[in-house]
Amino acid sequence: MSTRTVITGIGVATPNGLGVDEFWAATRVGKNAIARVTHFDPSSYPARLAGEIRGFEAKDHLPSRLIPQTDRMTQLALVAADCAFEDAGVELGNIPAYDMGVVTASTSGGFEFGQNELKKLWSQGSRYVSAYQSFAWFYAVNSGQISIRNGMKGPSGVVVSDHAGGLDAIAQARRQIRKGSKLIFSGGFDASICPWGWAAQIAGGRLSHSDRPERAYLPFDRAANGYVPGEGGALLILEDERTARERGAEKIYGEVAGYGSTFDPKPGSDREPGLRHAIEVALADAGVTAADVDVVFADAAGSPDLDRQEADAITAVFGPSGVPVTAPKTMIGRLYSGAAPVDVVAAVLAIREGLIPPTTNVELSPDYDLDLVTGQPRTASVRTALVLARGVGGFNSAVVVRAVD
Repeated sequence: MSTRTVITGIGVATPNGLGVDEFWAATRVGKNAIARVTHFDPSSYPARLAGEIRGFEAKDHLPSRLIPQTDRMTQLALVAADCAFEDAGVELGNIPAYDMGVVTASTSGGFEFGQNELKKLWSQGSRYVSAYQSFAWFYAVNSGQISIRNGMKGPSGVVVSDHAGGLDAIAQARRQIRKGSKLIFSGGFDASICPWGWAAQIAGGRLSHSDRPERAYLPFDRAANGYVPGEGGALLILEDERTARERGAEKIYGEVAGYGSTFDPKPGSDREPGLRHAIEVALADAGVTAADVDVVFADAAGSPDLDRQEADAITAVFGPSGVPVTAPKTMIGRLYSGAAPVDVVAAVLAIREGLIPPTTNVELSPDYDLDLVTGQPRTASVRTALVLARGVGGFNSAVVVRAVD
């Protein structure tokens, strides 16, 4: 069996688009989706902007029985899973149940569901708390609900490594493909734009307090002062290339060719952060050199210290302004575990079209030796892309995706 793991289906839900076509139409031209929070009244909080998915009603997409037992993030993930199946041309029943699995990532779990049930506990008493609270808040619930809804009984699990989790989940899915599974769903979704989730995010000390959507999330900009949160994510269908071709897959978006992950050293140790090594491991795993990479999708933390670390790592590997760099998440906010899978989607679509989407609103600081794609999209021959993600606590992950002829 071939060891090449390919992407054959995509389900994506972000603040600037639902589905591949809508998402890419907005992303390729830099359509901004950051605005004032509407899920609750944010006026009493120091951070008031977010990337929200407007107009999404779960009842329009899912059976009524699922609505009361799922958090918003799970509803989005279930709809994305349906879209990915349709995109891949996979019909349930054509692949044995034990050959299909699900590996997702989560940063916060079902925060809004948990908040609502705790509110009932405090205000009405324990008998008013939903029995679904026992799992609807849990980090693994997306994997569980997707596998149950689609009869997938193969290897499944969840990865919790903050913003890096989406790439780590994709890597775990690739491992399962290499072990013999025919199809693995992978990616991440988060949706914690609610008072409880908001308080937790503010406590992290990294949120932007700006009220100007066009100047709130500014990685690699002198005015950088935190990030804007968002909701959503992406799910990918991964298959062994030979299996995909044998079943007549209509689309092969690209190959997950390499992966590397590291953990930062203890603070105060004066040792280099681990991102550079994660990049080098991913390139070596893919069998490519820095010169082969056509674009880097940056983690783009939006905080000066973290931006400096990432810029230094990119420059150390590729040289000053040695590779185009972009961070389209400035249009939608950081989607936590969903952010990196969305960047993987943008990367394979950039490969397909030969166009690098822009980093919107940012004015690159001369302090960084980066070739940052800002303002307008850039036409380019893209065959190999590197996606980076970092998580609170020291997680670093890198994935190489490349074209498949």
